[in-house]
Amino acid sequence: MIAQKINWKWTLSVFLTLVFNFSFAQETQVSGKVSDLNNDPLPGATILVKGTSRGTVTDVDGMYLISAFPGDTLVFSFVGFETLERTVGNSNTISVSLSEGLALSEVVITALGIKRDEKALGYATQNIDSQELLDARSNNWSDALRGKVAGLNVLSAGSGPMNSSQVSLRGNNSLNPNGNFALIVVDGVPMNSGLTSSGVGNAYSAGSGNDVPVDFGNGIADINPDDIENITVLKGASATALYGSRAANGALIITTKGGSRNTKGIGVTINTNIGFNDVLRWPDYQYEYGQGTGRAFNSDGELYYSYGASEDGAGTGGTSSAFGPKFDGQSYFQYDPTVEGQSLERQPWRPYLDNIKGFWRTGYNVVNNVAIEGSHEGGSARASFTHNKNEWIMPNTGFERFVAALSLSQQISDKLRLNAKASYTNKRSDNLPATGYNNQSIAYFMIFQNPNVDLNWYRPIWEQGQTNISQVHPFSSFIDNPYLIAYEMTNAVNNNAFLGNISANYTFNEKFELLLRSGITMSQEERSQRRPYSSANYQRGFYKEQDITNYEINSDFLFTYRDKIGSKFSLSSSVGANQMQRNFRLTSAEVIGLVIPGVFKLANGVSNPTVTTSDNNRVINSVYGLVSMDWDEKIFVDLTGRNDWSSTLPVENNSFFYPSVSTSFILSDLIKLPKPVSFAKLRISGAQVGNDTEPYRTSKYYGQSEFPGSASVPTTLYNVDFKPEITSSFETGMELIFLDRRLSLDVNYYISETENQIIQVPVDIVTGFSSAILNAGTVQNKGWEVVFNATPISKGAFEWNSTLTWARNRNKVLSLPDEVDGSQVIGNGGNASIIARVGGTTGDIYGFGFVRSPEGEIVYNKNGLPLRPQEIQYIGNAYADWKGGLRNEFAYKSIRLSVLFDGQYGGIVYSQTHHKMSEQGKLRHTLRGREDGFIVGEGVVQNTDGTYSPNTTQVNLATYYGDYYRRANVESNSFDASFVKLREMRVEYAVPARILSRTSIRGASIAFYGRDLALWSKFPVFDPETAALNGSTLLPGVEMGQLPTPRTFGANLTLKF
Repeated sequence: MIAQKINWKWTLSVFLTLVFNFSFAQETQVSGKVSDLNNDPLPGATILVKGTSRGTVTDVDGMYLISAFPGDTLVFSFVGFETLERTVGNSNTISVSLSEGLALSEVVITALGIKRDEKALGYATQNIDSQELLDARSNNWSDALRGKVAGLNVLSAGSGPMNSSQVSLRGNNSLNPNGNFALIVVDGVPMNSGLTSSGVGNAYSAGSGNDVPVDFGNGIADINPDDIENITVLKGASATALYGSRAANGALIITTKGGSRNTKGIGVTINTNIGFNDVLRWPDYQYEYGQGTGRAFNSDGELYYSYGASEDGAGTGGTSSAFGPKFDGQSYFQYDPTVEGQSLERQPWRPYLDNIKGFWRTGYNVVNNVAIEGSHEGGSARASFTHNKNEWIMPNTGFERFVAALSLSQQISDKLRLNAKASYTNKRSDNLPATGYNNQSIAYFMIFQNPNVDLNWYRPIWEQGQTNISQVHPFSSFIDNPYLIAYEMTNAVNNNAFLGNISANYTFNEKFELLLRSGITMSQEERSQRRPYSSANYQRGFYKEQDITNYEINSDFLFTYRDKIGSKFSLSSSVGANQMQRNFRLTSAEVIGLVIPGVFKLANGVSNPTVTTSDNNRVINSVYGLVSMDWDEKIFVDLTGRNDWSSTLPVENNSFFYPSVSTSFILSDLIKLPKPVSFAKLRISGAQVGNDTEPYRTSKYYGQSEFPGSASVPTTLYNVDFKPEITSSFETGMELIFLDRRLSLDVNYYISETENQIIQVPVDIVTGFSSAILNAGTVQNKGWEVVFNATPISKGAFEWNSTLTWARNRNKVLSLPDEVDGSQVIGNGGNASIIARVGGTTGDIYGFGFVRSPEGEIVYNKNGLPLRPQEIQYIGNAYADWKGGLRNEFAYKSIRLSVLFDGQYGGIVYSQTHHKMSEQGKLRHTLRGREDGFIVGEGVVQNTDGTYSPNTTQVNLATYYGDYYRRANVESNSFDASFVKLREMRVEYAVPARILSRTSIRGASIAFYGRDLALWSKFPVFDPETAALNGSTLLPGVEMGQLPTPRTFGANLTLKF
């Protein structure tokens, strides 16, 4: 009894003690400020009570308020800053300063705009901050991604100042060349970044009157880099599954800048940039021999040359070849601009070394940006105004862009926050250059210009007394006057675009939260194209107007629940829905032939305008869910699921579901690792993502006809049964951090297969159709990605940081439908075709090449010319074996130097420019044999008994080069696309704060930068980074009248008040 009483009393004492202690350990309100080392507030920083689901974020002043118990640990984190932990003690105020650096884990923006701890993610991501985008400006900010993100490829055509580009990640999944590009998401709202360029389906249209490619820009270029805060690159299907079918190829999550408060109230930032452009690289032109087709003798047996056909010389007038006499001080009859024809007396036979390069000018690009930001109690605002004036390197080309952006955020109550962002862009140009291989492109003139033709002979544009009627042609009417192309063949555009979203976050309590969001991207574009009298394609002129309206609305909600189960297990789940509506309409009206020369109006046509319209409308409804779990912040698991209903698919198959699962294991917390290893994480994930198709493929639609009141019969057989494409992927990776963050390594392996490819295939015309839509074919991609970061030196005021990125992808076509006989044409450029065949890739280039002996030597015929094969053959692959980049940044006190090299190994490019200039003897490699007047091809001939012997037949130069590099010979005009570029360089000086302390200036810096400063490559023309602009498709591995790549030198001044 006594023992029982003692135990009871002891138990009661312990219980009362615990109750007493608990009463003094009541939950308290902890507040404070989160700032950087300069004491500037960090709005949006995350504060979590470690081991619980309780958390909050800082307001625009960097202030926070959170409930916690004494002894709890608060975890402070912010994107790009190191994470700190502080224990709640007796004080209810905890303020911290976070330092920038490579944290063991950072907060990143993932799908649907959800903020996640980087260490919790089971898939690969990379972040690009605003500084990296602005270090070395270009006309399209996506250029700043080159060499910085492993597995990312930027494809562009080298097509003028707009330089439209498309971004892809981890290779091409689809047999549709327009179905391989990453989704662009701005502040949680997906946007349409596709091309709507003018042009035919094949950039090769020499001598025809077809519409030619003109790069009017695309949506991705209209995003203002001055307003971008950071970009998160989500590379795989696991990372983007919540975005649905549009993100089957990965996504770029762009977060724009919002308002913040600095220590002196309202902040003003002025940023001024000026860049000067010249041509990075020229083909190796020859200026030793002039215009002509070969040796010709007059009646006295003397080698002779004259501009036009004459009794005493060869009829070389109008020839585009440069196999004429050597420049050796002689005199010939030539073009005389004073008589606009052949000279009356012989003139010195000489080269004009600047007759191509002299046409181009030093361009410039001026960008001025003013941003105003500030806050009041519970709210913040930022307004930004940007003006961009571009004068491109080609005369009378360029553009002007104005951007106004506004960001508002307001805490309505302790539970409700409203956010709104909007930007308006006006982009206009009086002239953008045509591209491709055609008379309307300046590239065509550069190919056909001869060494002995003075550029000044093309001035003035019009013949005397024939203004707007007949242009000056110094030697041939086959090509157009370059100044006529620049000043009279204009392609004008005026584009107004709006991008905006509004969202509301409502926090019911610590566990429940609701996000409502709606966003819109819209643009209205007017284009006009003029072609004057006497142009090669339109002798009586041409005029065209286009009106393009494009808008997309996305509305969604996301309901989130968070909870802590026990002391170590955390759970977060979300459910949501989205509706996407997209509408596109293009209206075009044109007249061929003008009544009055020089009057470009539709009413001035010799006949009624031809009017066409094109519509593209679609709707996708979606529901989705996400469950995130973690055990003790050491093991993380994410499960997602989404179902889409697409209007572009047959009703029976328009619903498709796709799941994903991803896990991450923090090995450094689970097992004991060697001391040099500061952090280790293993990632594993798998996903399945669906993809729909273009509208109007499920029913029979009639088209417009040239005859009033009639319609045209469709030529494509529709399909009421096809299903969505499905991409299944798996990836695994490892993150390692060594030596207290001095070294880090991220290695990733992935594999994906896309089946049920939706492709258009040719069918027998007896069916009444020329093509049909089928649902077949499988494409596989697999590869490795490596990101290596190092800080080799960090001592005192000096620091050296280095980042290496490397990636390789292997693409393979696993199956194709029986109807295509094992091959599917993806695109054509000149005589080169990209054809997918089973066992090959989606980037394989085919065309005619050489016939070779068993030893690999070129086989010649009895005339000494290469033997021509009967069938096309595999030439090579447009895709690189691997790509990589190396960025080094050196900082010493107030000086920063950054240098970026990037490049690729492998891949080939077919060059139409090289074909024509070699065929005509314009390049230095065609000097071989000039002294002798003949050439013997290096190779063999086949004997009657089947053996081979060396070729010894002499062939006339023009005949040999014309046949060896003929248009159909894709092999002789295809080259290794390997290259290394000095992509970026920047030297910046930040004025020390002690110097500015007595002024109203809060910060100031001046910098000098360069972009595309040097190129090392065996590619013989301008730049191996090119693609053919086939209408609205960029075709890799094909160069079709590429324009020169600009090299940029610039200066930047930034002032903060």
